[in-house]
Amino acid sequence: MGLFKGIALLLLTFFLLSSYFETKLPDVSDLKTENPKETAFMGKGARHYWVPLGLVPHYVRKAVIKAEDGTFYQHKGIDFFEFKESVKKNWEEKSFARGFSTITMQLARNIYLSPRKSPWRKIKEILIARKMEQELTKGRILELYLNLIQWGPGIYGVEAASRRYFNKSVNRLTLEEGAFLAAIIPSPVKWGNRPPGPYVQQRIDRILRRIAPAEQTN
Repeated sequence: MGLFKGIALLLLTFFLLSSYFETKLPDVSDLKTENPKETAFMGKGARHYWVPLGLVPHYVRKAVIKAEDGTFYQHKGIDFFEFKESVKKNWEEKSFARGFSTITMQLARNIYLSPRKSPWRKIKEILIARKMEQELTKGRILELYLNLIQWGPGIYGVEAASRRYFNKSVNRLTLEEGAFLAAIIPSPVKWGNRPPGPYVQQRIDRILRRIAPAEQTN
């Protein structure tokens, strides 16, 4: 089977299964006003402090978006270009070498799904992300994401991460410090070391280059 036929088959399977899962999805409307106190990924003794989005500096938000989901404000939960590229690379390497989770998909996974990986979890992740995009604003999705994702062993949310790595509140972070937090999101337990190692430093430098000078203070 060729690559494009494989993608078509995956899309067909997804849309057929989505009609089944649609009736079993959680009600995300409560997230408009309620801040979850925990997620399926949090263990006992987790450090977690909730902060409004307005207290997170603009350049820290931009660093996270540049690192994790460059088209966050354009897509509706799924980045179809990244999906296609992921399928292509995984097809060529015959392994799950590249993912395609958007910020919204990561949030859906953290709040509603278990850490255990499976094709069914990915389908639910996509469907819940679509539902979130229909019910919530982009600002609210980003606020939830920044407050709930893991940033190290027992560290959840950007405020806890700021205190852990820099001993200060998130509203006092510099651009470079925000870029460090953004750089370690994919593997915070492994990469959350100060000073950062060469690979993480490369990721930090790449994020900083992606933020135009004019954006860094806005």
